[in-house]
Amino acid sequence: MIGVLIILALSWLLLYFIEKESLLVLGFLPIFKRLKQFFIGFGITALLCIIVQYFESVLKESNFILNNKFSILLLIEPFWWDFRSVLTEELVFRGALLYILIKKLNPKFAILFSAIAFGVYHWFSFGVFGNPMAMLVVFLGTGIMGYAWALAFYRTKSLMLSFGFHLGWNFTYNTIFSNGPLGDLVYTSQGEVELSGWTAFLNFSMGMIIVPIIVLIYVRYLTKTTKVI
Repeated sequence: MIGVLIILALSWLLLYFIEKESLLVLGFLPIFKRLKQFFIGFGITALLCIIVQYFESVLKESNFILNNKFSILLLIEPFWWDFRSVLTEELVFRGALLYILIKKLNPKFAILFSAIAFGVYHWFSFGVFGNPMAMLVVFLGTGIMGYAWALAFYRTKSLMLSFGFHLGWNFTYNTIFSNGPLGDLVYTSQGEVELSGWTAFLNFSMGMIIVPIIVLIYVRYLTKTTKVI
């Protein structure tokens, strides 16, 4: 949490000294409108993640089993972990820097720059740096998603929709389906077979390429644009 507070402080300093603005320009108000945007984003990517995980279970001929140690209390720590990590990335890639770039430069360039930075960042967070094919796929997938989320920030003049998108996917993927670094949480996969060839590519493409494209289409065509930033 200290890291988040440091980023918030740095964001405030950048906004104050460069644009004479406060953190409120990142779109936290009006609260009910922003919460609505957050929950819409969360619901969309959570549903997409469930569909992708079900699709993967069909390909792998596996079943999801409820963790016999599951309780509501078990969700608190992983949710907080996802919340902090997502908020950190949102503040870095869709926060003060993106706001300033949009104000100072062409918005299209600012959004593209944010997307490229997000894609490159995931070479390291996914541990694929040095593997050209994996780097290409990860860059395309996370870059498209980063573009969609940066566009959402520009259109809504708030990071709450992109924050909802981001947390909805990460929480469902990491916590509900136990794919994160915290081990077995809600559901675990059992009896799976190893994928190879076109089935492995199709499975990987569902989450890495198709989902970002769906989110981009939603933002591009179904999100209203707020006129002033």
